[in-house]
Amino acid sequence: MIHKVLPSYDFAVKFILTWLAPVVLLAVRIVPAMAFFKAGQVKIASWDSTLYLFEEEYQVPFLPFELAAYIGTAAELILPPLLALGLLCRPVSLALFIFNIIAVVSYPAIWGGGFYDHQLWGMMLLVSFIWGPGNLSVDYFLHQKIHLNTKRFF
Repeated sequence: MIHKVLPSYDFAVKFILTWLAPVVLLAVRIVPAMAFFKAGQVKIASWDSTLYLFEEEYQVPFLPFELAAYIGTAAELILPPLLALGLLCRPVSLALFIFNIIAVVSYPAIWGGGFYDHQLWGMMLLVSFIWGPGNLSVDYFLHQKIHLNTKRFF
């Protein structure tokens, strides 16, 4: 009986890994990228409010509030598009993962309602860091292009 079921199971697993996993990995990149990018847009749209929040509300360790505001806003505007495209996915997802931790630590008000969102985004960023961007990414395309070009010489 098992020898009849195993080929079907193997086919299903291969199908999922080939077609569904890249779509899931794309979604895992896009969801946190959208959240962080929207936060960056809000910050840059009202810069005076952003500076006020960094000075009075956020408790970013080791950095002057103005520098933290510039770095935080730049990170939220630059890194998410790279993540969504899957370009430099592992270092970008690691940077956003650390950024996410700093955001939670720096702003205790998050613990009330937004903490679960930050947990979800953190887990998604960890998945991107550990498993990489998948086949639907610029990283994959560049890796394939480089790999194909080096094969010609060997």
